[in-house]
Amino acid sequence: MNTESVKWLKFRLCTILALFLILFVALISRAFQLQILAGKDLKSIAQRQHMKTLQMLPERGIIFDRNGEKLAASVLMDSICADPSKIRNPQVFAAKMARLLSVDKKLILKRISGKKNFCWIARRVVPEQAMAIQSLKEDAIFIVKEPQRMYPNGELAGQILGFVGTESNGLEGLETRYDRYLKGTPQKLVWGRDAKGQWLYPRVETVAQTEDTATNVVLTIDSRIQYLVETQLKAAVQEKGAKGGYAIAMNPQTGEILALANQPTFDPNFYSKAAPGHSKNRALNDCFDPGSTFKPFLIAAALEEKTVREKDHVFCENGNYRVADRVIHEAQRKRHGSLSIREVVKYSSNIGCVKVSERLGKDKFYQYIRDFGFGVKTGIDLPGESSGLLRPASEWTRVDMSTIAFGQGISVTAIQLLTALSAIANHGVLMKPYIVRALADKQGRVIEQYSPTVVRNVISPETAKTMTSILTSVVQDEDGTGKNARIAHLNVAGKTGTSQKFDFSRGVYSSEKVRTSFMGFFPAENPQIAILVTLDEPQRDKWGGVAAAPVFKKIGEQMLTCFKSYIKDPSLFVPEENIFPDPPKVKLVSATQIVPETMEQAGEMAVEDESIIPNFQGMTVREALKKSRERGIELKIDGSGWAVSQVPQAGVPIRSHPFCVVSFRTERE
Repeated sequence: MNTESVKWLKFRLCTILALFLILFVALISRAFQLQILAGKDLKSIAQRQHMKTLQMLPERGIIFDRNGEKLAASVLMDSICADPSKIRNPQVFAAKMARLLSVDKKLILKRISGKKNFCWIARRVVPEQAMAIQSLKEDAIFIVKEPQRMYPNGELAGQILGFVGTESNGLEGLETRYDRYLKGTPQKLVWGRDAKGQWLYPRVETVAQTEDTATNVVLTIDSRIQYLVETQLKAAVQEKGAKGGYAIAMNPQTGEILALANQPTFDPNFYSKAAPGHSKNRALNDCFDPGSTFKPFLIAAALEEKTVREKDHVFCENGNYRVADRVIHEAQRKRHGSLSIREVVKYSSNIGCVKVSERLGKDKFYQYIRDFGFGVKTGIDLPGESSGLLRPASEWTRVDMSTIAFGQGISVTAIQLLTALSAIANHGVLMKPYIVRALADKQGRVIEQYSPTVVRNVISPETAKTMTSILTSVVQDEDGTGKNARIAHLNVAGKTGTSQKFDFSRGVYSSEKVRTSFMGFFPAENPQIAILVTLDEPQRDKWGGVAAAPVFKKIGEQMLTCFKSYIKDPSLFVPEENIFPDPPKVKLVSATQIVPETMEQAGEMAVEDESIIPNFQGMTVREALKKSRERGIELKIDGSGWAVSQVPQAGVPIRSHPFCVVSFRTERE
């Protein structure tokens, strides 16, 4: 080979290498563009072409009471889906589905019509229906699990809990207030195409446990106290022929709400069937004239400002006192002469309070009304709270100040009233009421814990002590208006109230439509429990001392008998027979975990005793009915499947509670 040939060969090789290098660089550049620069966009396009995703409803967190009892939980239910493209005979298919699901055939045909590869046939069906449909072995049908919100105790605490809509969104109560915590991360239903372009069966992409954002909520509510308060309130509403009512129990030293009941109530499991307004939390929403329950706050303000002393006397004009163009009368046309400040409260004198307000002055009076928390929201962690109605002192006439002195011309809410009373019980310190103790993750670790919050000091401890003594005489003295609220072996402080409702059609206060109330706390020497009871438009016994005070007494007596652990100084009272076991607690373990103690142990230990209510939890409906018949217990069944909760709890003597409400659900945990 000559020199020219060698040069030509080298030139060809170099050219080939250069072309190869150029092609290699171009290939690398294109790969870099496709995989790095445009990778996300191309991947998204491919997924849209070959994958289809349906977002499933998320499973919500659990709402517990303070003892670890489930008040709201999510149960996985079977939902029936279909791929219409795989249905060979729509008429036959629709007929089968309609028969098994007890729905109209036309509805099924409508759902499977059209060119699509997915449709819902039925959502959250009962297990028997799901099994029957699964037994058909239809290629076009598949079943997925969807969460169903369940309230195992039915109506219990319905207005507190609220309810969840069809798309798993909280609509009222705690369900909406804490929706962003309770709502978990949704699962995804994913389809893929095969090489021939045919849609494959869908798969459910689950969320890893560590990624699930659903949070459990632990309340200050005790479900057993809630049941007790609801039961007594309902009985009183029926007995007195009242339009409705509300009752609240709280710890005055911390602001923890132990129970909050409304009548009428509703079952959040069937919220769509509730009567209009029954799901409303009226203890927070309704504004009303407080009547005589407002008088202690006036007297406390006057004592604090030293415009009056406890032993001072005021002349009550023998029942008639003219203020500007109005004549003020005593309730029930009573006629009082000279009364001490203590007696003004004990006998609930309107004229005595008017004269005290005149000594105090409207500016100071207004200041203390605001300091006690009226005219503003308490800030309780529930939705829909009203602030009440309090006009500025600059707009008050002399008549306005006089009527406000005995609780007319000002509007308050039940939660405001009890919170203000609790400030007197708590040595003059106003606490913020709250109903959520903690937020916890699925493993029970505390995410956030809520503590008692001081709002302000309203009156001095000395004034609070004096007011407590005065309010104790209202109940404990034989001639006190609140004597029907007495609890044996215990000093109770309280105040009655009867307020006329304003008749807007006539522009005057009605003499027929009234609200009767009693609010109080005990033990008076070291207050642990504060309770407010209000009945709306009772048809019989239209005075707070004879309508509401006995309800307070019954609630207080049963709380002391059944839940003595709430009273930290047992020497202050002599309890009667203990008919309930001591309540288990939600323990904070190393400040990182909430571990509810189960209530099953007490029930299992007592199940051999034929005189007490057994532990039904875990039984089927048939087993529970058999057990209840053996012991002569009237059993109310709520739901189906296995028993998950009962009221009252195991261990209660049958003689005191010959009936039991047992809630069932379709899947065990």
